[in-house]
Amino acid sequence: MTQPGQINPLQGSASTSASRAPRTRLRAALLGAVAVIAVGGVAAETTLMSVAPVHAAQIAPEAAPAQIAPGSFADVVDRVSPAVVSVKVKITEADDSDSDNSAGNNNQRAMPNIPKDDPLYRFFKQFGEGQGMPHAHPRTGMAQGSGFFISKDGYVVTNNHVVENATDVQLTLNDGTVVPATVVGTDKKTDLALLKAKTGDNYPFVPWDDHTPRVGDWVIAVGNPFGLGGTVTAGIVSARGRDIGAGPYDDFLQIDAPVNRGNSGGPTFNTQGQVVGVNTAIFSPSGGSVGIGFAIPAEVAKDVVASLKANGSVARGWLGIQIQPVNSDIADSLGLKDTKGALVAEPQKGSPASSAGIKSGDVVTAVNGDMIDGPRELSRKIANMGPDKKVDLTIWRDGTNKVVPVTLGKLPADKEAKAEVPAQDDKAEMTSLGLTLVPSSVVPGGSKEGVTIAEVDPDGIAAQKGLSVGDVILEAGGKAVSKPSEITAAFSAAKKDGQKALLLRVKSGDSIRFLALATKSVG
Repeated sequence: MTQPGQINPLQGSASTSASRAPRTRLRAALLGAVAVIAVGGVAAETTLMSVAPVHAAQIAPEAAPAQIAPGSFADVVDRVSPAVVSVKVKITEADDSDSDNSAGNNNQRAMPNIPKDDPLYRFFKQFGEGQGMPHAHPRTGMAQGSGFFISKDGYVVTNNHVVENATDVQLTLNDGTVVPATVVGTDKKTDLALLKAKTGDNYPFVPWDDHTPRVGDWVIAVGNPFGLGGTVTAGIVSARGRDIGAGPYDDFLQIDAPVNRGNSGGPTFNTQGQVVGVNTAIFSPSGGSVGIGFAIPAEVAKDVVASLKANGSVARGWLGIQIQPVNSDIADSLGLKDTKGALVAEPQKGSPASSAGIKSGDVVTAVNGDMIDGPRELSRKIANMGPDKKVDLTIWRDGTNKVVPVTLGKLPADKEAKAEVPAQDDKAEMTSLGLTLVPSSVVPGGSKEGVTIAEVDPDGIAAQKGLSVGDVILEAGGKAVSKPSEITAAFSAAKKDGQKALLLRVKSGDSIRFLALATKSVG
């Protein structure tokens, strides 16, 4: 159920979501895909038709008066609509079993903790499909979104979440023609995907905008909301550089042109018919549009799409450091004049940063002489430079600026350590905090360092402080820990010494942070 003030997935309108993922601050409501529907429930089957020749010339940009509201958008819509398509995919979800919920679709939420003898278990088992509940067999369904041609020979841009897990892809053109397509490549970090029509080489296509739109510029969104077919809405760019917690490189345009479920992957145009963004998410209290949407900027999308076309994947630059923002207290303690830059919490062993001599406590303030505002901007700059590039990092260390040359590596594939509760002897329950802890060394994919959180009471103190299953406690009271008993001992020692709180150093996914838990809360 959508909660007030969430960024909601624009899945389809017919049934349950094909892809849902929890977000930390605001749940990213991916605009994609009509819901997963059992194949047996599909009333009619789309018939593939031959591709009729269509006008193939690039839809040329047309000058429009700046900052003047057009009397009508009809002319630009007539030009760009032939290049916008509906993307329909057949999806096969991974099999989940009652004994191992972690092996299922990564986009599913965890199964509610309901005993099997509870009457509600059968209810959720039968009707909770697609809502994070287990199912006995792999399911095949349909999902739907939008996309647009970017070349005469049939390359189509859409969202990754529209085609994720797809086994069959079809494009429905503006005139109703259905064309089979293949997935050329996907990039989960930016939620982009590139498709290629299997037949035909004479498609109308639209160009990217070469300029960053300004806040207040008119925009037009074209797509396929709720599977209704080509739909057009208009509005303005209401903000730039939005971070909605959808991924590590969030840099969204915020637009107020209404977009809804099924608009995922569709284009947002300027009044000259150039693509300024790829629609991805909305902010919604109800699941429907309230006029706040988010689009991947063209300047990001076109570079990612070019990499997908050339290589089928995106190779990003890798520095290999854990970073966090610089707050006013940190700035004061380090002698910095402001809070700009990224504080190095930890360089990874064997990483380019470590080899170059970057140390914990350094503050990266500039890349190749360009000042950075914070960690997210540093991440984007390094990623966009690609592997094997030589860069000069300006760092603040011991009260002075220093330039450190670094040769970037290639960003490794994502690794996720799932918290599975091991044998009873290896775990410790801190019921007063609402935590169950296990050594990270016993967690599949885990390291030898730290203690992993295996269970969290959602109503407990730890959950209120932001601790989650899978987080790793690296230090307690300034000392490295590798056993749950070391954490309980640290709380006892701190309490005995009269300390009001114990400082923990915690790793959550790719980030490391500090937080304090009151010693009085531990019995």
